[in-house]
Amino acid sequence: MAIIAPSLLAADFLHLQEEVEMVNRSEADWLHLDVMDGQFVPNISFGPMVIEFVKKVTTRVCDVHLMIEEPSRYFEQFKKAGADHINIHIETCPRLHQDIRQIKAMGLKAGVAINPHNPAWLLSDIITDVDIVLVMSVNPGFGGQQFIPNTFNKIKEIKKLIVEKGSNALINIDGGVTLDNASEIIAAGADALVAGSTVFGAKDPVAAIKALKNA
Repeated sequence: MAIIAPSLLAADFLHLQEEVEMVNRSEADWLHLDVMDGQFVPNISFGPMVIEFVKKVTTRVCDVHLMIEEPSRYFEQFKKAGADHINIHIETCPRLHQDIRQIKAMGLKAGVAINPHNPAWLLSDIITDVDIVLVMSVNPGFGGQQFIPNTFNKIKEIKKLIVEKGSNALINIDGGVTLDNASEIIAAGADALVAGSTVFGAKDPVAAIKALKNA
């Protein structure tokens, strides 16, 4: 079964505690937390303070996704806030290897995220150092976008790279995941699925998570 990570970005922030408690009751494994700075992506979401409050309520792993410039400036803040994973973008980190080592030295799982337009081979020199490869299957910045079909090929290429390099990295897919395409994404080689509107926009979010889990 795939790891399921509901994306809090799609939740009802007027009832945030209730939304997190719903995830607690479900079969979800992680809670995905998208941090956006309005620079790297054309949107602003939330920062460490919101994650700190969420951490007090959630019983799930906090999978933090930093869509921000110079993310290393904030690693300590996100650790203190309660991050279990920190995912950083290959596009924002000229010292990527150093940043990954810093995250792991803090006792956290380290992930590298890659945007749709960038090829899988860019990961070849870092794949053995990371715990997670976060594959963007939409252009980052906004929820509710449609899955980019070429992502299937990228998942297969990354899976091949992981096997060839002897990496233990998990492949996590972020963007446009639905009940209709989840099985095909998993069949391509994905280990984890981030789902926002598919979960929080469902009439029965717990049932939607269960369906994704069993895809």
